[in-house]
Amino acid sequence: MLIVGELINASRKAIGEAIRVQDVEAVKKVAIAQRNAGADFIDVNAGIFVGKEAEYLKWLVKTVQEATDAPCCLDSPDPQAIQAALSVHKGTAMINSISLEKSRYDALVPVVAGTDLKVIALCMSDEGMPETTEQRLRIADQLINGLVQHNVPIENIYVDPLVQPVATNKSFGFEFLNAVEAISKEFKGVHTMCGLSNISYGLPNRKFINRAFAVMAVAKGLDGLIVDPLDKQMMANLVVAETLTGRDDYCMRYLTAHRSGMFDF
Repeated sequence: MLIVGELINASRKAIGEAIRVQDVEAVKKVAIAQRNAGADFIDVNAGIFVGKEAEYLKWLVKTVQEATDAPCCLDSPDPQAIQAALSVHKGTAMINSISLEKSRYDALVPVVAGTDLKVIALCMSDEGMPETTEQRLRIADQLINGLVQHNVPIENIYVDPLVQPVATNKSFGFEFLNAVEAISKEFKGVHTMCGLSNISYGLPNRKFINRAFAVMAVAKGLDGLIVDPLDKQMMANLVVAETLTGRDDYCMRYLTAHRSGMFDF
């Protein structure tokens, strides 16, 4: 399971303020905490700062990588902001995200073409958000083929079928889960990824819904999550889910987690 730590996002009030005043220590503290909790990538987002996004995204990358050895997930639809961040990034970054929306697709394909960058590909088009498994598959097919034709290695593609709130439509949960399974089977070598907290939007006790949904998604083949790694129960549930779905040889990760006290809440 590839974990992208989601907490360094300018839409979060404390982080937005830390970016605005260039509070290096505040950002480093969150980056270190996420890395220590198991994040493989640290998501960085400065999207609320219109006109300064490129400058601040570059600053975030430098700050995060001064504090940790983690690569960053560059969270922006703006190719100029992505290029600015890549100019200082160490190692292989992840781009969050491209979609089939023409303006975003045309802007970001030249950035990722022929590189070793990892790419999150959103199942969204100019027609809007897909609701069914079949709609997601059609978009995924076009995205994957387009990226491969532009020399993006298939193993670097992380398809996000897009989670929508189950409070809005009772089918949104299982349609997403079925899409994860279908994409994993249809496109060998491609990964699946999502930020799953939208599933519980508008409902109380959201963490319980998110944790259960994550386990269900892993059972369907999901192998990447944009998530809060400081949610200890979520991270513990993911270890167990991977063990139960045969992704943990000899249960070694589970046993290591047990010995580390991961299941002591």
